[in-house]
Amino acid sequence: MSAIIENKASKFREDPGDPWVARMHHVDHYPAGNGEQGVREEDKKGHTPGKDLDTDLPWRMYYGKNVPGFPVHGHRGFETVTIVLDGVIDHHDSGGDHGRYAAGDVQWMTAGEGIRHTEMFPLVQDDKENRTELFQLWLSLPSWNKLVPCDYKMLWREEIPVVEEENAGVKVIIGTWNGTKGLTATEPSWASDEKSRLRILLIDVEADASITIDGVSETLNRNLYFFEGEQVNVDGETLSGKRSLKLKGDADFVIQGAGTPARLLLLEAEPIGEPIINDGPMIMNTMDEVLQGYRDYWETHYGEWEWDTKDPVHEKETPRMSSRGKNPGEA
Repeated sequence: MSAIIENKASKFREDPGDPWVARMHHVDHYPAGNGEQGVREEDKKGHTPGKDLDTDLPWRMYYGKNVPGFPVHGHRGFETVTIVLDGVIDHHDSGGDHGRYAAGDVQWMTAGEGIRHTEMFPLVQDDKENRTELFQLWLSLPSWNKLVPCDYKMLWREEIPVVEEENAGVKVIIGTWNGTKGLTATEPSWASDEKSRLRILLIDVEADASITIDGVSETLNRNLYFFEGEQVNVDGETLSGKRSLKLKGDADFVIQGAGTPARLLLLEAEPIGEPIINDGPMIMNTMDEVLQGYRDYWETHYGEWEWDTKDPVHEKETPRMSSRGKNPGEA
């Protein structure tokens, strides 16, 4: 019997289900930069800077006006997990933290009691395309940690373990794969609770590779995204194009190369089992909590904003770095 419960075309944004609130897949083929890490005026034709969300275009400004991305905005009650596959991301927040991260890195931010932050996509290359690709996951916090102090952590690519199988590789971002344990999330995260069984794997298979994903539990919420490659075979079913699968949590299943390399993202976790209300930047358990979140935002703005603009970026030559924790190359 197949482990596949549902097989559908993948969309830009999807709801993977408790404890995941959203999975966004950004792919933007940005042009060469204008020398100031932004888009040249002649390249903005057909776009609406400040509100450019057309997923049919080869790239988007999103809410940026010069540099693409998401200028300062607030969140409460959940976490953002950003998995970068290509490009450069600049982060600033109302806790005073900031950083620059890039292909292979993962950022974990716990919004908790409330934070304002930016996610900008600086065009650091002026002589060629600035392709940017990332997954952003929204992960609910359990009720007992909804209003914890905010936290921010970088999982640098040099530290994320990769298990090499025969003609396949599994990047263990969070959780355990074949005895290899990934990195840890922030302390309040559902991912830091052993009961969550939360696992994020980035899986690469070559044309003739085959790997088996183990069954975990009947209640596990398991989602698999085939996002790169012409074809791949999952549990006997051949997939073409970008596909989104829901799978049984207690069944083993096999990923088999189908003539070309393929890349997949696996998200799985035990549900928190609480109501989830996603209202814009708030993810709470009740509408009263959502409304209180807005009242607190209007009163406090979730902290001071020490940056000169609503869309700050680092200097073009800034290396990958973070104001918190160790940076790449540091002992």
